Amino acid sequence: MPDTHTRFGSSSGQPATRRDGLAKVTGAATFAADNRPEGMLHAVYVPAAIARGRVAHLDVERARAHPGVVRVMTPADHPALAGDPDDKPTRFSFRIEVLQDDTVRYAGQPIALVLAETIEAATEGARLLSPRYEAEAPRTGLDDNAPFDVEEPGFGAPGETVHGDPEAGHAAAIHAVEVTYETPPQYHNAMETHAVVAEWDGDRLTLDTPSQALAMSCAAYAHLFGIPAENVVLRSPYLGGGFGSKAIPSGPMVLAILAAQEAGRPVKLMLTRRQMFGPVGHRGATRQTLRLGCDADGRLTVIDHETLAATSSFEMFLESASNASQGLYAAGALRSAHQGVRLDVGTPGPMRAPGEASGSAALECAMDELAHAAGIDPLDFRLRNYAETEPGTGRPYSSKALRDCYDRGAEAFGWSGRPMAPATMRDPDGTRIGWGMGTAFFPSPMFAAEARATLRADGSAMVETAGADMGQGAWTALAQIAADGLGLPLDRVEFRSGVSTLPDGGVAGGSGHTATAGGALHAAGGDAIRRLGELAAEQPDSPLFGAGNAGFEAREGRVHVAGDAGRGDAFADILARAGMSELVGSGRASRPDADTRDYAMNSHGAVFAEVAVDPDLCQIRVRRLVGAFAAGRIINPRLAESQLMGGMIWGLSFALHEEARHDPRTGRIVNSDLAEYRVPVNADVQGLQVLTVHEDDTHVNALGIKGVGEIGITGSVGAIANAVWHATGRRVRRFPIRIEDLLAPA
Repeated sequence: MPDTHTRFGSSSGQPATRRDGLAKVTGAATFAADNRPEGMLHAVYVPAAIARGRVAHLDVERARAHPGVVRVMTPADHPALAGDPDDKPTRFSFRIEVLQDDTVRYAGQPIALVLAETIEAATEGARLLSPRYEAEAPRTGLDDNAPFDVEEPGFGAPGETVHGDPEAGHAAAIHAVEVTYETPPQYHNAMETHAVVAEWDGDRLTLDTPSQALAMSCAAYAHLFGIPAENVVLRSPYLGGGFGSKAIPSGPMVLAILAAQEAGRPVKLMLTRRQMFGPVGHRGATRQTLRLGCDADGRLTVIDHETLAATSSFEMFLESASNASQGLYAAGALRSAHQGVRLDVGTPGPMRAPGEASGSAALECAMDELAHAAGIDPLDFRLRNYAETEPGTGRPYSSKALRDCYDRGAEAFGWSGRPMAPATMRDPDGTRIGWGMGTAFFPSPMFAAEARATLRADGSAMVETAGADMGQGAWTALAQIAADGLGLPLDRVEFRSGVSTLPDGGVAGGSGHTATAGGALHAAGGDAIRRLGELAAEQPDSPLFGAGNAGFEAREGRVHVAGDAGRGDAFADILARAGMSELVGSGRASRPDADTRDYAMNSHGAVFAEVAVDPDLCQIRVRRLVGAFAAGRIINPRLAESQLMGGMIWGLSFALHEEARHDPRTGRIVNSDLAEYRVPVNADVQGLQVLTVHEDDTHVNALGIKGVGEIGITGSVGAIANAVWHATGRRVRRFPIRIEDLLAPA
């Protein structure tokens, strides 16, 4: 089989506007809850109002008697699932609450489901159930239960990793710090809440639901309902944000599907904003203790990072925060260890930059504290401990342009003018000014994916993969990659995605979707061009006749002999001679095991922050954020900048705003709405600047793509916290940093 050579054409690297933008701004985009099949019933689930105990009574008869109510499902009479809800049929599966019994394990847990002809009737029926409880004292804080050792925090990360001799590193340190940082529980608050429209046809199930992992979710639902995976069709063309929570089936969604099966009618369930705080995942709280030491020259002798992280009372997932210290700075010894604590909360799950967001927040602050103790500028301190190979393992980086990120970010920010001493910078009106920085770091994973490319008789193409666009611009960036693989202009390529009947596009998570689905699309295009070239090589009237062993490449709708731009043939002409209306190519993508084993693969960056603190009110404003990031090959600069800005804004939110608070009496989250659960608004975000540093990486994947979706959070949290210290001289070791933290006596 001859080689087929495809090159990166004119589409990749261009700031193409979003293909889905017009549909979204005009309201033409159909999200899950917009679907309304004939005969549809509405479902409302009843969330537990306590965090621990049991449901003692539900007024089922009163709810059933309400006009329009069709069915009330409770632990006493709900139909059983075919599969065990405690099982984990896929990598992204947790134990789910589907009315197995009357035990309440967390506030917000489903304790009943009401079906009705209208949403109003279902809502009133749910209210009329008037649950009464036998409550026990809730455990919602990190000190409310005994810690336990952890073998695997989540996604295969080890509970403890040691390189070198940490105790010898501590003993050799001339300067040392031991600090403890706390991060709070944080909840996904995508604009689109979780929703499902479920419709059964015999043993075939159609779901309209937002999903970051279409094929994987189909497998999970198939397991739960005892049907073949191919009998589940999941449609998810548009998602209003996901951030990790929409990759995992949840109890309320499964209950709605179960209700549709029993009722024999389609059922729609859409969570309210308050119901997002409980059954659909969150970032669990952490308490991190870091013991860092360096020698007289500021070289790290040890990074010792311990994390106590929250998980639920019935499942196992926690923030692997300590692992953020493993791959970044050159230290004589490294230790990362985790303990868990079981609390009466919903099971935590992946939330944008899981582990690294919390871990890097603490690490970057601890690095700043040690730099100050050693009398070294924070940027200089990081440069002195720059790792040329992966710390601990010694593996080479597949690519690493972090030095360039430091240089470009510092220059754009003006870092060289920063005074060493804190609390010395002032505006003329007395406002305290502080500058801080942090290193950004995130792995560059790649999953497995498949794609299909169809060349048409008119010289256009259609490419297909069951990927997910959560708002990050996948429809556009993936189409650009596909266009390059086919050698066609972007406007000649139709892109289809978002339904599980298409080839599996992998998981939209871990900042790996563009590389994964994009790699499959590029491979599918290459396969189609190879097939088309071989077809032309057998046509006596084609300029490519007899070139079957030469290899082919494509550009501008023509197939060429590899390396010979003068010898080519148009797609449409080749198909016309063959009497074919179309030609189909297929492709797969995954990372070779050897590359995964032999190279450390990460995106890197540097974030610089300026804050202003009112001297009397201690109100904090982030005036400037400058981020410089090296993330391989950038497919669409416009979309990449948007993603990186979004991550930096999330870092601002982490540092100064986000925190879920529990009522200690009931365990309920008291700020479960967007009025009290604070996230940044436009007035909070000023002076964002994103710089990207190009990297050529031949190992991370065939396209050289890393990810940009999550790295912007890492580095930003620490940069802002360090700037607050530099402005005030007060080191706050809990997030979010609040006004009262700065007003409190020293």
